[in-house]
Amino acid sequence: MAIVGGLDIHRRQITYDWIDTTTGESCRGQLSPATRVELRAWLAQFGGQPADFALEATTGWRFVAEELEHAGYAAHLAEPADTRALRGPKRRAKTDRTDAHHLRELLRAGILPESWMPPAHIADARTQVRLRRALIGERTGWYQRIHAILFHHGLPERSQLLTADGRAWLARVQLPTVARRAVELALRMIDQLDTELDLLDGELVRIARAQPGCTALMGRYGIGWLTAVSIWAEFGDVRRFANSRQAVRFTGLDITIAESDGKRARGHLARQGSPVLRWALHEAAMCAARPSSPDHAYYLQVKQRLGSKRAALSVARKLAREAYHTLRTLGDQALVPAELPTAA
Repeated sequence: MAIVGGLDIHRRQITYDWIDTTTGESCRGQLSPATRVELRAWLAQFGGQPADFALEATTGWRFVAEELEHAGYAAHLAEPADTRALRGPKRRAKTDRTDAHHLRELLRAGILPESWMPPAHIADARTQVRLRRALIGERTGWYQRIHAILFHHGLPERSQLLTADGRAWLARVQLPTVARRAVELALRMIDQLDTELDLLDGELVRIARAQPGCTALMGRYGIGWLTAVSIWAEFGDVRRFANSRQAVRFTGLDITIAESDGKRARGHLARQGSPVLRWALHEAAMCAARPSSPDHAYYLQVKQRLGSKRAALSVARKLAREAYHTLRTLGDQALVPAELPTAA
């Protein structure tokens, strides 16, 4: 490596710190604004000589990594939590400059905790499933707002407000003018979100049916098109995990352990990693409560000892291990882009 550098990315600026390992020349500074154009112009100074840059896997990493690769330089994506842990005890204020220098030195020493960098089609699928989850959250929020308005004005509790009967009932109830407008606005927002969700679901269904990894996952009881795409996109290349235990740890479904001297007590779920991946595995695991599920006996056994919630989590961990083995067996085929049919 001739040029070794660290890039600390923020919305307004990119702080850089690089060193030429051949001549010993070093430089640090900032790029502002943090855009492709500014970064591309800055990279031109290196004239195509070998260069490696480290950047954390935080918001904004994608365009930086793409520009580095386009210029012929190596991008190393650092895992934020592990990178922070290697800083050691905090003795001074943390700044963008110290972050960039820290990344540079970890890369130079060969101890940078690298994170897997997904190809563009998997990164896009992650964006889609995460966007869907966000839209569902917004839709739920508007629906709960309607219930809150009704309760605030002393109206009886009623479910299924979005059905034809529910909407007709809403139109008949007596509400003050402002409250009525708020309910109508909430209904319009829900309808708009439903339209966007239908479009997004159509794209995800096409991916699930055309991508080999997704179709293999859907062969497992409880995993449908949505959970299959979510698990596939969030897991990525499972070959980076040495075993299924590491894959479960990646999901954040593992149990933390608190140890002190001779005492050892179980903690809570780690909840590290992707919330979408945990949600997808838990949704699939809930199907184990059905008598037709191959995991039904195991679910009942754990439920009798620990309750239904822990039973579902146990099945979710089992599904994570099975998904790991399924995708690992497929190898490169698990990562190929979905060959979507072209519109007529």
